[in-house]
Amino acid sequence: MEVSRSPPKPLTSVSTSVTETINGFHEFKISAYSLTKGLGVGKFVSSETFMIGGYTWAVYFYPDGKNPEDNSSYVSLFIALASEGADVRALFELTLVDQSGGGKHKVHSHFGRALESGPYTLKYRGSMWGYKRFFKKSSLETSDYLKDNSLLVRCRVGVVKSCTEGQKNYNIPVPVSNLGQQFAKLLESGKGCDVTFEVDGETFAAHKLVLAARSPVFRAQLFGPLRDRNTDRIEIEDMESPIFKDFLFTNVPSGIFSWGATPVVEFTHPG
Repeated sequence: MEVSRSPPKPLTSVSTSVTETINGFHEFKISAYSLTKGLGVGKFVSSETFMIGGYTWAVYFYPDGKNPEDNSSYVSLFIALASEGADVRALFELTLVDQSGGGKHKVHSHFGRALESGPYTLKYRGSMWGYKRFFKKSSLETSDYLKDNSLLVRCRVGVVKSCTEGQKNYNIPVPVSNLGQQFAKLLESGKGCDVTFEVDGETFAAHKLVLAARSPVFRAQLFGPLRDRNTDRIEIEDMESPIFKDFLFTNVPSGIFSWGATPVVEFTHPG
């Protein structure tokens, strides 16, 4: 009679595309604003470069504007890619801080809203994102954004990065067991010993559970039918103390000594 077997299930592999933004902030203070006026259209003052998402960035402030057609009536503000890179996708935010404490900041941001065309892409070093007409100069110079002849710009950059994650196989090395050595050290320390053996005039302290786990003879003696008798102190006859010590300290199979002999143990309970 043939037994029908169902075909083996095909193996299925899994992968996931993960896209995230690596965010960072930078504050750029423009002091002595009045001295930057007259610098010229297309001329800028820049922040120190800063690192976000593995790329270097800088803030460019154009006190007389970037566009000649505006006749220096607007200030321009941009974030620029200052390191080598191609097709760097990022989200940007430029904030002119209200320095009166009123919290009415002027904010232009990609964050927190849906972008029809997705993140902005910078093609090469020197590529910029920002506004040629960020603020009308006449309004800026009478506003709360200007304090003590200084402006404060806060920028935020979120570099968009994608990767594909597959199934992860973990290879955890298992160390060689040294349980026998650990038990030997415990025995030598004398900590937690709960049984004493008298062998050939010599006394040995040991642990009942360890002995029971290693030897069916001790398991019966310590936890078998005779367990109600005194098992805290046990006298062993017809055995030399070195042999018994060898059993206690040698990592050998249960019931066999290191030279292959099988012990035959007779117990005598004092009293």
